[in-house]
Amino acid sequence: MKKNISIIGVPMDLGQTRRGVDMGPSAIRYAGVVERLEDLNYNIEDLGDIEIGSREKDTSPESNLKNLKAVAEASETLATKVDKVVRNGDFPLVLGGDHSIAIGTIAGLAKHYSNMGVIWYDAHGDLNTGETSPSGNIHGMPLAVSLGLGNPVLTSIGGYQNKIKPENIVIIGARSLDDGEKEVIKEKGIKVFTMHEIDRMGMATVMEEAISYLKEKGTDGVHLSLDLDGLDPHDAPGVGTPVLGGISYRESHLAMEMLEEANILTSAEFVEVNPILDERNKTATVAVALMGSLFGEKLL
Repeated sequence: MKKNISIIGVPMDLGQTRRGVDMGPSAIRYAGVVERLEDLNYNIEDLGDIEIGSREKDTSPESNLKNLKAVAEASETLATKVDKVVRNGDFPLVLGGDHSIAIGTIAGLAKHYSNMGVIWYDAHGDLNTGETSPSGNIHGMPLAVSLGLGNPVLTSIGGYQNKIKPENIVIIGARSLDDGEKEVIKEKGIKVFTMHEIDRMGMATVMEEAISYLKEKGTDGVHLSLDLDGLDPHDAPGVGTPVLGGISYRESHLAMEMLEEANILTSAEFVEVNPILDERNKTATVAVALMGSLFGEKLL
């Protein structure tokens, strides 16, 4: 990976209704992310947090999307920041914040790649639209938006549509999918490794297949979007939408280690750390530990 890492904090809690995830970037910094990566001989530039607008009182009946204007504005700001980091030749590391921030991250990234791949490490598919979402929470929609599905205010972030191709996506750890998301997965042919596959095949085989799959697709860059609720709540309790039966702490380290060895990642984001729901900053500490493995930390 590139030795220069630019950290961008996105204190966003507008993509869902549970408060506290806006403190995620601060919690991750407090858990020592800068020091951890500097110890691995990376040059770290912390660009601080982007400004986030206010929570909106009313949900538009036409869109069924909560805080649409504020989320869109933050996504544009983030896309611009990420775009600049990539143009400078550095590795963007984005800290969330709820998973709606991936709309801006991917919008800033994808214009630099003709065939970008995405690893979506998450309990959820995040493939809802305003029509299929039971809640209207945009943090359940960023992968759909990046595919060009959903409200045009969101799909046009960054000034262009269809940031990624469905065949270049790998979802890992899914165990809670809405009916509309299942239809999108089947219709678009999205590669998914559910918890069933992880249990049956083992994480090593899952990651080998995921990495091989993206290489075979000829991807010229790969983005990791890691939602801490992909892990089991026992290991990562400080998340807004915990789902029992998730990926273990050790399995997640193995996944990160294998991604580092494959040397395919060009960007990453870690999202949904909510200190209010956490236990002594445990989830942020887990996030930083996983970043250590992702960037080459070894036991020996």
